[in-house]
Amino acid sequence: MDAGPVLWVLSQTCELESVRRGRAKPMSGVMKRMGMIFRAKANKALDRAEDPRETLDYSYQKQLELLQKVRRGVADVATSRKRLELQLNQLQSQSSKLEDQGRKALALGREDLAREALSRRAALQQQVTDLETQHSTLQGEEEKLTLAAQRLQAKVDAFRTKKETIKATYTAAQAQTRIGEAFSGISEEMGDVGLAIQRAEDKTAQLQARAGAIDELLASGALDDPSGMHKDDIQAELDRLSGGTDVELELQRMKAELAGGPSAQQQAIEGGTGQSAPQQQQSQHQDTPRFDK
Repeated sequence: MDAGPVLWVLSQTCELESVRRGRAKPMSGVMKRMGMIFRAKANKALDRAEDPRETLDYSYQKQLELLQKVRRGVADVATSRKRLELQLNQLQSQSSKLEDQGRKALALGREDLAREALSRRAALQQQVTDLETQHSTLQGEEEKLTLAAQRLQAKVDAFRTKKETIKATYTAAQAQTRIGEAFSGISEEMGDVGLAIQRAEDKTAQLQARAGAIDELLASGALDDPSGMHKDDIQAELDRLSGGTDVELELQRMKAELAGGPSAQQQAIEGGTGQSAPQQQQSQHQDTPRFDK
């Protein structure tokens, strides 16, 4: 009996027993590894999809939004301060009015009215004191927010300048890289073009070789031509031999022209008579009848 399956069953049983007793956690290592692989793949995909120029523009937009919030806060604090100033002016006016009323009542012998007016004036003075404290606090907050807004504005302006510089440098480097890849032929577009050209050249060479092979087979008679345009092998051999003879005759004529001048040219033109010019004249005298006087 094979001991392998038995040992495997025993090991699984021991593992389940350990899990049941809390000594081990099943699939924990596998899940951690899967999570790490997933995070690595996601990080690589995000890095490939990220454009530094877009990231810089997004950061600049966020800084502008923060600056806008700070400015809005400064405006809100200034509005609250202004409202307190208006309330203070109203309370101070009422306090002055009550003081005048107390003086008039005291002059008319109405001490009770004068006391009431002064009591109300004292209550208003307490409100004025509280509002003045709030006004001072708001004014300090306004100054702090204004200073923070100015500093943030300076940082945003500096970041914008640096952002544009980095974007221009990145764009130039990207263009230079693409040009270099195009010249070297390692870019994806140029690689596809190069492969297309290579395939076209291979197909053209294959077709040319096939056409040449078919012509040779037709000329040798190995393949039949249904159209009757090609000659058989015997006629092709005869044409080749006659063509060679014509070439030899033409070559002899040209040699004679170069060697002997006009007489040789005439002899070459008359071609193959086998007699020279004096022999032709002698034969003419012999053929001419002689008459005696």
